[in-house]
Amino acid sequence: MEITFLGTSSGVPTRHRNVSSVAVRLPQKAEFWLLDCGEGTQHQLLRSDLKVSQLTRIFITHLHGDHIYGLMGLLASIGLSATPHRIDIYGPAGLDEYLHCCGRSSHTHLPYPVKVHTVQPGVIYQGLDYQVLCAPLKHRIPAFGYRIEERDAPGHFDVDRAVSLGIPAGPLYGRLKRGEEISLPDGRRIRGADLCGPPQTGRKIAYCTDTVFSQGAVELAEDVDVLIHEATFAHQDEELAYQRLHSTTTMAAQTALLARVQQLILTHFSPRYAPGNALQLADLLREAQAIFPRTILAQDFLTYQVPRRPGTSADPVLTGELKLR
Repeated sequence: MEITFLGTSSGVPTRHRNVSSVAVRLPQKAEFWLLDCGEGTQHQLLRSDLKVSQLTRIFITHLHGDHIYGLMGLLASIGLSATPHRIDIYGPAGLDEYLHCCGRSSHTHLPYPVKVHTVQPGVIYQGLDYQVLCAPLKHRIPAFGYRIEERDAPGHFDVDRAVSLGIPAGPLYGRLKRGEEISLPDGRRIRGADLCGPPQTGRKIAYCTDTVFSQGAVELAEDVDVLIHEATFAHQDEELAYQRLHSTTTMAAQTALLARVQQLILTHFSPRYAPGNALQLADLLREAQAIFPRTILAQDFLTYQVPRRPGTSADPVLTGELKLR
């Protein structure tokens, strides 16, 4: 699982930050999903190495413009591509009406299926490899956070040992990989568990924006590998945060601490902390790290490779790989 930040500013874009959107790439499925779709997201996608043809699902947290103004334009552009495909969109009540009004007013007809799912707390998507849950956050309008869970996978299959035991390649390998027990013609019984390493624990991501500190966010993020959380304001601007129902750096860090997450990535920064101002983003990072040391700041086009936990059959790494494109 790889996270790419396409927009990390709150409210309005700046010279260096677009408004909210995050892509989650699922390499084994050759597809990616979007979390929010602020204005200009399709331009950010063009500047990334993501392929729009691989976008299959979009999850919208709430209906404020900096999270949805890019949605109709992106859908329309996909409709003009050579290979339009079905897209499922998830979000609060009113999202379907918003898209319908945009299409009607602009005379836009999408020549491919788009399904809008109005979300309720709980599981909103279940697939063979992943499931997605949502929970209400605490904002000025109905808003939801999302949790993407990768299902556990069998451990690494030891092909060399299977060959040494004289097990013929083919369907039997598949059964052994699934942990089944097989019988060989000579009467031997082989257990799949004996030829597989430890199960690979599924990775988990939580995305919480926009919200003031919320117990719902803590519960949604419990024990995830990565929590992406808004930090619109510095701690000294806490009163503003409560007035506007946004989070400070310390609220985000407290959420990560209480939820026992592995990594916190802050995003959705107010332009008031731009370079040259009294408080800057480096100050916000220090505030969060004082409470939750495993905190980093997102920036546009930052990618983060979500690691597997140590002890699984994948390469045991403790922190994700960070790179800028």
